[in-house]
Amino acid sequence: MGLLGIVIALAAMIWMAFRGWSILLIAPAAALLAAATAGDPLLANWTQTFMGTAAGFVAQFFPLFLLGALFGKLMDDSGSVTAIAGWMTRTLGPSRAMLAVVLAGALLTYGGVSLFVAFFVLAPMAHALFRAADIPHRLMPAAIVLGTSTFTMSALPGTPAIQNAIPMPFFSTTPFAAPGLGIIASLVMLAFGMWWLARCEGAARRKGEGYGDGVSAGIDGVDGVAAVAEVAERPLIRERASTAHEFDPAEARHGRRSAEPPGPLVALLPLIVVIAVNLTMSLVVLPRLDADYLALPEWGATTLQAVGGVWSVIVALAAAILCLVLLNWRRLTALRETMGAGAHAAALPVLSVASLVGFGAVVAALPGFAVVRDWVLSIEGGPLVSLAVATNVLSALTGSASGGLTIALDALGGTYLARALEIGLDPAVLHRVAVMSAGTLDTPPHNGAVVTLLAVCGTTHRQSYGGIVMVGIVGPLLALVAVIALGTLVGSF
Repeated sequence: MGLLGIVIALAAMIWMAFRGWSILLIAPAAALLAAATAGDPLLANWTQTFMGTAAGFVAQFFPLFLLGALFGKLMDDSGSVTAIAGWMTRTLGPSRAMLAVVLAGALLTYGGVSLFVAFFVLAPMAHALFRAADIPHRLMPAAIVLGTSTFTMSALPGTPAIQNAIPMPFFSTTPFAAPGLGIIASLVMLAFGMWWLARCEGAARRKGEGYGDGVSAGIDGVDGVAAVAEVAERPLIRERASTAHEFDPAEARHGRRSAEPPGPLVALLPLIVVIAVNLTMSLVVLPRLDADYLALPEWGATTLQAVGGVWSVIVALAAAILCLVLLNWRRLTALRETMGAGAHAAALPVLSVASLVGFGAVVAALPGFAVVRDWVLSIEGGPLVSLAVATNVLSALTGSASGGLTIALDALGGTYLARALEIGLDPAVLHRVAVMSAGTLDTPPHNGAVVTLLAVCGTTHRQSYGGIVMVGIVGPLLALVAVIALGTLVGSF
């Protein structure tokens, strides 16, 4: 009965989330339903297990949500995101429209700009380029997903994405875990995605299919940015989006965007600061830091290895924010409102993901979960395959890469680490496999990022979801298989 209760609770949570119910309400309700069917005490599960775990997630990762959302909003309102997109458009032009959209998205998200902030500029940019090149607009979502939600989120070493930060406390790794494997995975995703997009473009041209009609009017330029922001503010889209990534799209309309964007170099410099400071903190500063005081109870009785990765990203984002404000002081004419909107944009996502994590903690503590745990751990192929399956399934069910990843590591992270150490496997490989696994099956049709992207691109699931599956699921799965095979054979590099 306990296992059946877990299945019913999970199904109810997925169904209600798809219908637009707030995860802040349905996650604890589903957790209590699972506890009730198992005969466990309800109040203790809610206040001790659910809230204790959710609060721990907020305490550990809220600084990343806060600084990431703030950085994205400042990049947007300073005009830096628009400047980078315009520079890529001018550099590559309509003849390389696909590549321009992909590389612009990759540059923004690897530099720390939130996915949804990138959407607001990439969608108008893609419309203009695809119209000029007469490429079917139904391919736009796939091109944007390839650039923003694949290799820069889960594979490129050093990415400041929250998904890349979550495994660090569990495995005592850094944002640059298994850099060689990450680069290989990135190349696989990019090559497969570009091949597929080029194949679709060629097929469309042979059939005489062009840009198409029925696209939302007023989508180009500054007005287009306002239009896609308005779409993303709709209640149903907002609820789904807040569990998918670290930026509340409703805050995109607040603040004041600069009418005159900076030059490309000024726009790019904050992104360069994120990458450079992250690398310096991870490889130079923290290894030389005397942090023995962290072992004391007042500092959580922890180690530098457990918190150092998160510290690296925090310092990198803070330095980039300072650089951004100094370079764009005159353009940020409503700095207080912009920073307020950025801070508010982090609140709903971190609480939404924390609620998913709390639900997972309650489920993992129930006796019926032992059946699931034993099944996952018995999967053939070693800890890498088992970890990949567990994270993929949980990310798919929750529709959240960060939520599914945290639930998997909370429940089984210690077991996977112990098994890896027994066979001499570098925990850095566990880190990279876990992050990549969270970014494969996390894009079901009800995923918040998918729903938002289709809305701002003016397409439907029927027109464009197949392309998202190819570049956002099939390509990453191929890269994941390659990383697991290489990691098993040669370890981390």
